[in-house]
Amino acid sequence: MASGPRYNAQTLTISGANWTVSPPGITEAGTNYTGTYESATNQIVLAVSVPLLLGNAKVSVHYEPNPTWHNSLILSAKRTNNGTTLCALCTISGGLTYQTLTQTDIELFRIQAVLALAAYTGINIQLQLSGVSVTIPATSYQSRVVFTVAGL
Repeated sequence: MASGPRYNAQTLTISGANWTVSPPGITEAGTNYTGTYESATNQIVLAVSVPLLLGNAKVSVHYEPNPTWHNSLILSAKRTNNGTTLCALCTISGGLTYQTLTQTDIELFRIQAVLALAAYTGINIQLQLSGVSVTIPATSYQSRVVFTVAGL
């Protein structure tokens, strides 16, 4: 029986609830929606583990239409805290300002493991929706926010 080295992989656990934006009704002709809406600061909560052998990892995000999305709607995400970790020398950086999501991965933030497993819990993510306008056809638009973690 052959045996080789074993490596621990990075892990990403996501929790949270669906976020529904309900713009207020238009009551006066010629007015538009306010156009920008924000979720709770902890709309999505991440737990990320990065093994020491990996050292550095990036958490990326993208959206997927589910089933339809309008190109004028702009979905953004940002990290609102550092979460908690027992690793004294590990760091988390980036992602504290809104990043516009696309259908391809963009880096949201990085984690660096130094001399230990970097295990972070309770990393809060806030979402923002902009571009809401009366010029967009009235229907229900939905998307799914997808996070990935990968070594650098």
